Amino acid sequence: VMRTCVLLSAVLWCLTGVQCPRSTLFNAKGFIYGKTGRPDKIYVKLHQNSPVFICMDFKLSKKEIVDPTYLWIGPNEKTLTGNNRINITETGQLMVKDFLEPLSGLYTCTLSYKTVKAETQEEKTVKKRYDFMVFVNPFAPGWKGACNGSVDCEDTTNHNILQARDRIEEFFRSQAYIFYHNFNKTLPAMHFVDHSLQVVRLDSCRPGFGKNERLHSNCASCCVVCSPATFSPDVNVTCQTCVSVLTYGAKSCPQTSNKNQQYEDQR
Repeated sequence: VMRTCVLLSAVLWCLTGVQCPRSTLFNAKGFIYGKTGRPDKIYVKLHQNSPVFICMDFKLSKKEIVDPTYLWIGPNEKTLTGNNRINITETGQLMVKDFLEPLSGLYTCTLSYKTVKAETQEEKTVKKRYDFMVFVNPFAPGWKGACNGSVDCEDTTNHNILQARDRIEEFFRSQAYIFYHNFNKTLPAMHFVDHSLQVVRLDSCRPGFGKNERLHSNCASCCVVCSPATFSPDVNVTCQTCVSVLTYGAKSCPQTSNKNQQYEDQR
């Protein structure tokens, strides 16, 4: 009996943490100068170093300032000091190593310096505040090594997925050719349906992350760490509300908060 093996379709999924469309939003590198007013949102890959945040705006950096001092305040509203994870230079530059979910939030730097009037030699202290709103997106640990030092690991990963698809497709096509031209009729025939191999995107985020078009309008399709008062317990695409959550990247909502919410709803 001749059997026919037909490959109807095969799907390679873009797994959680791999975004098929290329996004440079999270590829922030180099130096980021401060700016007054509403802070820009800065996105850092999980388990990678942050950009260098400079406690000064770009225009002021081109001038010579007298007796500058720098005070960095972290997301916990406490003064930042240098340690094995936080690197602060004497010139007010801040860099966070091995960025994790709880390190997300508002980083504030206050620059103080003196100005001297040429006519009277009167000194005046000037203070400027710069805010940096930092979020993290889920770039899995170990990927950097897997990409062999590639500048853009997402591009490399996506290229590898497409290459795997092409090789699988070629395998079935070559097998079908061999079986078709083999005169031993006891071998099963194999038929490959052209264009049946597809790459589709799996729209999901890892626990503790979600998508928020309102909060992250410049990258509505990106998975970003859940903000305080929200959480994500699974691979859903949205962060759920939980008023008792005070940290970034929460994966659960304490039961006490559920009781409080039920009480408030009854009221």
